[in-house]
Amino acid sequence: MSEIDSRAIVSASARIGQGSRIGPFAVVGDDVELGEGSILEHHAAVHGPSRFGRENRFHPFCAVGSDPQDLTYRGEKVSLEAGDCNDFREFCTISRGTKKGGGVTRVGSHNLIMAYAHIGHDCRVGSHTIFVNGATLAGHVTVEDYATIGNFSPVQQFCRIGQHAYVGAHTVITQDVPPFSKIVSPRDTRCYGVNSVGLSRHGFSAERIEAIEKAYRFLVRSKLNTTQAVEKMRGTLSDSEDVLTLIRFIESAERGLTK
Repeated sequence: MSEIDSRAIVSASARIGQGSRIGPFAVVGDDVELGEGSILEHHAAVHGPSRFGRENRFHPFCAVGSDPQDLTYRGEKVSLEAGDCNDFREFCTISRGTKKGGGVTRVGSHNLIMAYAHIGHDCRVGSHTIFVNGATLAGHVTVEDYATIGNFSPVQQFCRIGQHAYVGAHTVITQDVPPFSKIVSPRDTRCYGVNSVGLSRHGFSAERIEAIEKAYRFLVRSKLNTTQAVEKMRGTLSDSEDVLTLIRFIESAERGLTK
């Protein structure tokens, strides 16, 4: 059985999973599906159409699944899909998709979306990511698994944040951020090397990290251009699957590369 406070507003078309708890003054809108063990704290708002997996937690005053903030939106049926065990903190906002962007915003599992963070329409967010307070995604952004976006860091539309990347606080992202990197902008936005601490915390061996660091020396510390650096990586580090992941990311970049 689910526990729904009498002061909550729950649409007749909403589907609430077993063991869920809906607090006072929380709002569950039309066509919302909440998986088992969901928790909506007081004043949390979830709008639809949207679908969530198990054990997601919505903190006070978050607004998840709202209409896209796009001037072309005309009330079309668009949606948000999210996985399991996400933590949506106070005042964070996530928009549904737009018809021109495919109609769906997608968020994976085990993500921490901190206060005042925003995920725009048609974004694709992986799993185990962290959005620090005020981190902001414009529309159509892709964030891969285990990435961290620092507080008050905006990401321009259509950019990609690679897996295990760390974007430091107050960093403006206008180009793709490669996997495994640390990107900060005390003056200019550039790559300061490998996110070695984060990789170690996520179980990367010393050998794996060493191979990635060698690749980054070619990419950002040598006098090689990007094409030459990729050739050097392929010629000397092709036995590392992590380096091959980095190469594939670089070769598919359409907005340039933060170096």
